Amino acid sequence: MATAPSGPAHRDPDSPQVDLVERERDLYLRLLNLGTQNDLPSLMKEALGLLTEVAGAHQGYLEFGRSGTDGVARWWTAHGFSAEDLELIRAATSRGIIAEALETGRTIVTQSALLDPRFQSRESVRSGRIEAVLCAPIGADPAAGVLYLQRRFEPGAFSLADRAKVETVARYLAPFADRLLVLHERREENDPTRRARDRLRAIGVIGRSAALAALLDEVAAAAPLDVTVLLTGESGTGKSQIARVIHDNSPRASQPFVELNCAAIPESLIESELFGAMPGAHSTATRRIEGRVASAEGGTLFLDEVGELAFGAQAKLLQLLQSGVYYPLGSARPVQANARIIAASNTDLENAVKERRFREDLFYRLQVLPIRMPSLAERREDIAELAAHFCSAACKRHHLPHVSPSPLALRALEAAEWPGNIRQLGNAVAAAAIRAAGLGALQLEREHLFPHGAPSPCEAGAERLTFQEATRRFQARLLRETLTETGWNVVEATRRLDLTRSHIYNLIRAFGLERERK
Repeated sequence: MATAPSGPAHRDPDSPQVDLVERERDLYLRLLNLGTQNDLPSLMKEALGLLTEVAGAHQGYLEFGRSGTDGVARWWTAHGFSAEDLELIRAATSRGIIAEALETGRTIVTQSALLDPRFQSRESVRSGRIEAVLCAPIGADPAAGVLYLQRRFEPGAFSLADRAKVETVARYLAPFADRLLVLHERREENDPTRRARDRLRAIGVIGRSAALAALLDEVAAAAPLDVTVLLTGESGTGKSQIARVIHDNSPRASQPFVELNCAAIPESLIESELFGAMPGAHSTATRRIEGRVASAEGGTLFLDEVGELAFGAQAKLLQLLQSGVYYPLGSARPVQANARIIAASNTDLENAVKERRFREDLFYRLQVLPIRMPSLAERREDIAELAAHFCSAACKRHHLPHVSPSPLALRALEAAEWPGNIRQLGNAVAAAAIRAAGLGALQLEREHLFPHGAPSPCEAGAERLTFQEATRRFQARLLRETLTETGWNVVEATRRLDLTRSHIYNLIRAFGLERERK
């Protein structure tokens, strides 16, 4: 006689119940991942992608932080809308379905807003011919934000199951968003760059360090003045970006911004590239060539790597700066110029003057307003924000699933040396994002950044090391010895190493240092 097997009943892996359990598990795993986001825009983008997916919606809109005075949301993101549709939705948020959800604090579900007596008379509904809608407040008393979904993939209204899943995500999303809103407000209050940012349009400039604040203060002072600026500093520190910020905040902002990398043009062509050439002036000038100075008329000419200019071109540039006129190659007639010059160099121009590689009179003409770019080593507080920005940009540019750096990955980035500065960091993070997405990871981890499995910097070894790994090991050893000597007194260690306390703690976590137990 057969007996029933003991233990839990066998489940068919293809049964609907198993499928439902797996989908619910995946939903909660993705909800947990939302809690790891470090900034509100990333959280909102991930959350809206999840919400449109679980509800089967073509289009979605998510907002947080609506102002009580003008009713405009400080933070918002959208999915699947055209620019015109999005403009209509945002224009109608104070009087449409979204406003109703916010006022009542209840989820609104309708099979057709166009036929629903509650909404059919509203202009935004009629003009958009809105059918199936699910709109849910996020948070309560009052709502911190609102989710708006429309146009289902399947015919008919959003189901009770759709509503339940959306309300579940919204319930978890509220505290996540509240935490990041508070963090953002604290950063705003303690942001040393805020004063300069109030005076400048510098949207693409990432960071809040004291070194960046000092730079932006100098930029804010220089931008409105129609004088020559010389940007100096290491390669990869963002000179081109700062030159653009100076131009965008100057009286010439509406006129052209023209760039020329002096190191990328052959010496035989640099003069015609700068000043133009008449037909027959050289073998490739079959017609009149307009130079970069003429292209920048009324605007700004940015000369990157100006230290690489040949002596002949240096003399002509000096004449332009002194008299405001120049001669196209092969022409005896002067041309009046109206362009502001911003120059940049990562070489020591003063030393180049001493070595007679650069004209002394041109050097003094260029550095009317010298601005030194801080290295990334001077802006370590900005690395986490820069890394998050580069990671998001790489995912968008390469059409990858969104990943973001984990806390441990950020600590590793902050502890590493970046001799190539921001450019090197950006390239490293972009490559890591591609690796992480290719492996299906939800977050960017240390192994994606350092894929060759470099040993811990605390371990000794006689193998050949890269400059970066050798530097990390030296830092780890120095920090461990200093902490041991001071009895793990972090305040004393910061004094001896001339570092901030926050940076000391970041290094301790990044290097995995622990106090020995006696």
